[in-house]
Amino acid sequence: MTQTDNSMKGKICMVTGATSGIGEATARALAQMGATVIAVGRNPEKSSAVVNRIKQEARNPLVEFMLADLSSQKAIHQLAEEFKGRHHRLDVLINNAGGFFVTRHVSVDEIEMTFALNHLGYFLLTNLLLDVLRASAPSRVVNVSALLHRFARLNFDDLQNQKRYSGWRVYRESKLANVLFTYELARRLEGSGVTANALHPGVVASNLGANNRAARLLRRATNVLPVFISPEEGAQAIVYLATSPEMETANGKYFEKQKAVPSSKASYDKATAAQLWQVSQAMVRL
Repeated sequence: MTQTDNSMKGKICMVTGATSGIGEATARALAQMGATVIAVGRNPEKSSAVVNRIKQEARNPLVEFMLADLSSQKAIHQLAEEFKGRHHRLDVLINNAGGFFVTRHVSVDEIEMTFALNHLGYFLLTNLLLDVLRASAPSRVVNVSALLHRFARLNFDDLQNQKRYSGWRVYRESKLANVLFTYELARRLEGSGVTANALHPGVVASNLGANNRAARLLRRATNVLPVFISPEEGAQAIVYLATSPEMETANGKYFEKQKAVPSSKASYDKATAAQLWQVSQAMVRL
């Protein structure tokens, strides 16, 4: 992923959370392959700097940023409208933006922040762009989840964790929601030419939880361990799902190390996935 190969020339790819870590590495790799890349971030100065850097490093002028706080439903609607105003097609949507919060916060929509950003952000943006994805088929949705989804269950009686809160437990639940959403989306997209897959990109040394003191301390302690991989290494798994010809028809699968593997037992519960979809639909007023 260090040389331009133009294999994605003419393709339009959106990457959320593209201003640092694995998201930035993914956007850079796609740009190096000749794609038109829409890098979504929250901070205008940082987004501009990252996009300019990617343009230079990839020698590809077709990289642009769009601003959105993906924990805000209004901002997601605005992002989708802005994208449709600028582009007529979307070949790849990579849902990557996420966060880890030590203490409970709520979004501008009064929804628990982890659920709002890590799950509803994926859900709403994807649904708002589905018409463009369908019109661009064959096209792909790639949802970044995590190995930690294997240690989670969803409690619909306390989905926003108002009764008790643990940052790591809530994060695990959001990653399970990513896989459940992917599988339900794949079922609904069957035969449309649009595929949906999820992956664990590896334990990436990233800025996840950078605004939380406890998460920063944990990262400092664990980033020295060899289990952590670089953002560039993590991005390889995402880019594989987004661009590889053999992945064009793969649908409703979960990947680790570029290999389809079984996800958790809970993630295959169709009733839970359907309920999550219905609840999510109501929460974002679709």
